[in-house]
Amino acid sequence: MKFETKAIRIQTARTAEREHSTPLFPTSSFVFDDAEQMRSLFAGEAEGNIYSRFTNPNCRELEEKIAALEGVDRAVATASGMSAVFASMMTFLKAGDHGLASRAVFGSTYSIFSKYLPEWGIEVSWLPPRAPERWAAALRPNSKLLFVETPSNPGLDIVDLERAGQFCREHGLLYCVDNCFATPYLQRPARFGADLIIHSATKFIDGQGRVMGGLIAGDAERMEKVHGFCRSTGPALSPFNAWLLSKSLETLAVRLDRHCDNALALAQRLAEHPEVVAVHYPFLDSHPGAAIARRQMLKGGGLLTFEVRGGLEQGRKLLDALEWLSLSANLGDTRTIVTHPASTTHAKLPVEERAAVGITPGLLRVSVGLEHLEDIAAELEQALERSV
Repeated sequence: MKFETKAIRIQTARTAEREHSTPLFPTSSFVFDDAEQMRSLFAGEAEGNIYSRFTNPNCRELEEKIAALEGVDRAVATASGMSAVFASMMTFLKAGDHGLASRAVFGSTYSIFSKYLPEWGIEVSWLPPRAPERWAAALRPNSKLLFVETPSNPGLDIVDLERAGQFCREHGLLYCVDNCFATPYLQRPARFGADLIIHSATKFIDGQGRVMGGLIAGDAERMEKVHGFCRSTGPALSPFNAWLLSKSLETLAVRLDRHCDNALALAQRLAEHPEVVAVHYPFLDSHPGAAIARRQMLKGGGLLTFEVRGGLEQGRKLLDALEWLSLSANLGDTRTIVTHPASTTHAKLPVEERAAVGITPGLLRVSVGLEHLEDIAAELEQALERSV
């Protein structure tokens, strides 16, 4: 089956009602036929439902779809993207371990790595995403894993997944990839050796700004460990959210085609505007990672960033001049969203850390939606003119 068919046709077994679309299972627990079935399920000798913190038919359907779309054995669903990041780290790291991470990561991921992991005796060293030839210098005898995010949020840095995979194999590191911006439709990290693939399903997988969710995917042995951690610590995804996310996957490919086409055309248009200093989009020839992005991604994604000539002041004026585009903390929505990373998503990063990943005072991030391209472009162009 092709990607689009898997996303639509993988579903839990029909009930006795013979429904066409998977029903919702809003239950906290399940009943057993007899004592032996109950024993075997708790012992892990048989497959089935016990308790919705462990698994639920709606969560299982979502997990099976993501595993199939990513080309791996198994997935585990969590309550949010950040709970997926956290569970991945805590399953495989312990006090005294050392991790390596690309410097270009989401602000909350940075907080976990820089603030909370060190408090539990786990140190993390930051790597330049565009210079893998310098990564070996950060290795220590206790280095256990590499974490990368590509394209990154919000700078849209591109990490060479193939080279990162080779690095991990050479040094015996667990290879973790945040695939949120690309989704499995545009990029499949397992092809390059990724051991763990992480998603914030809140973004493009949902695609309509409705629910939160996270996903971790990988081989059966590692995912059994992740499932055990999540089963005990409880970052469970609700059945309702899992049901919505699974239905959303059915339209992921067609939505992302439109997101990507709109984003590329808008990036090209903004690059010609006199008030725009620079535009960053993975499939623009001017992007430093364009060649790598074209090798490992189907299309360039639905996000772009641009820098206005007047810096922070003009950036804020532009936001206030927008008439109908959304100012929101989310991305990956049907609606186009504009944010100012330096004062929102990455405000807690030190100034020098923001500068290191290209977050300038005048940088604006656009999650390009599914509206008509001409309407999106006209709205941004009028705001640019009024913000001068």
